[in-house]
Amino acid sequence: MSDIVNTAQAQAWNGLEGTHWARNQDRWNAVNGGFDTPLLDAVGITADHRILDLGCGTGQTTRLAALRAPRGHATGLDLSGPMLAEARACAERDGVGNVSFVQGDAQTHPLEPDAYDAAISRYGVMFFADPVAAFGNIARSLRPGGRLAFVCPADAALNDWVTAMATLRGLVPVGDFGQPGLPGMFSLAAPDRIREVLAAAGFADVTVNPARTHGTWGACAEDAADFLLGTGPGRHLMRQADAASHARAREVLTDHLRAHEAPDGTVRLRSTSWVVTAARSAR
Repeated sequence: MSDIVNTAQAQAWNGLEGTHWARNQDRWNAVNGGFDTPLLDAVGITADHRILDLGCGTGQTTRLAALRAPRGHATGLDLSGPMLAEARACAERDGVGNVSFVQGDAQTHPLEPDAYDAAISRYGVMFFADPVAAFGNIARSLRPGGRLAFVCPADAALNDWVTAMATLRGLVPVGDFGQPGLPGMFSLAAPDRIREVLAAAGFADVTVNPARTHGTWGACAEDAADFLLGTGPGRHLMRQADAASHARAREVLTDHLRAHEAPDGTVRLRSTSWVVTAARSAR
């Protein structure tokens, strides 16, 4: 793997976090898959396109992009060895041959200049140590006029999983989820910040449009609570709680999630995100 500047993220995604996502890839795709079609539609893939998928994880969006470009190719780039192993296995299982997967940091990876027609990402661009440098590296990898499209979370208050975790305030140190502009999942929650970063990185014609979907978080309230508490944010909170608080937190979270159970018992939570598009500036 090439040089990494975001060592904390590399450690997480090659450790517990990456293992968790690789093991639970079907569940995470059930949570986030509602954004796949809006993302791919936004970037305008054609049959001959070469596509770069940033933070591709276990490769669902990479495979879907490749299927839209049968005479082209899709390359998935991610920090996580465990997730990329699953991505390669899934591509082989599904018979998607026009894909490849590379382990690396998008901020520093030596991407071939002018190599791609399009770059995409589903929740893979919020954690860059230096967003302008990272998006600048991505811009250089696109042909002049090549398009970028990504999905990133909007206002934390419009995402039901955040509201659910906030019910634990007073039991565990929840803190302030999702303040825009700070490093982390909601670092690009403010549209003005998105436009500022992309313009500085060499992109033009930036659009930021809202998208909402309801993802499936569990087979029932108890299952969804266990899943949420097993995510990275959930594990972080629970490490700071004693046994009694842990049990009470699970009870409170389960009770909250019952209101989101569908008639079949599954728990569906609203996610609100931005679908961002841009084009590499002509140089």
